[in-house]
Amino acid sequence: MNQCSITPYLTFSGRADEAIIFYVEALEARVEVIMRYHESPEPLPDFILQARFQDKILHAALNIHGARIMLSDGCDSFTKLDGFSLSLAVPTPEIAERYFQNLALDGNVTMPLGATFWSPCFGMVTDKFNLSWMIMVPPQAA
Repeated sequence: MNQCSITPYLTFSGRADEAIIFYVEALEARVEVIMRYHESPEPLPDFILQARFQDKILHAALNIHGARIMLSDGCDSFTKLDGFSLSLAVPTPEIAERYFQNLALDGNVTMPLGATFWSPCFGMVTDKFNLSWMIMVPPQAA
């Protein structure tokens, strides 16, 4: 292996099913895999999961036009999605606007879409899961 890669792995504290549906609709993501806790090839110790998590998501992967994120419900209800942002580069301002508005639904716009010195179209939004996004069109795409 000559290169490294980083893939965000997000935990949604029991809301992963809702998050998957949201990102499929908001970002036109494609579901690559979903595995629930009760489908684990090896039994999990009883103390790992809180009650009623057997049908929750152990592991899932979404493909957002070639970019992958992985997600899970986690094992408890105390997960925070703080201290980072996902940066999504898209090819056109029209796609940026559509995705930005979709992510802002029941979320919070941190910085409206607009031109910056590094991008012809850049904005920041926190979605309804408290996940921070930076949506941008790279300068060469404009």
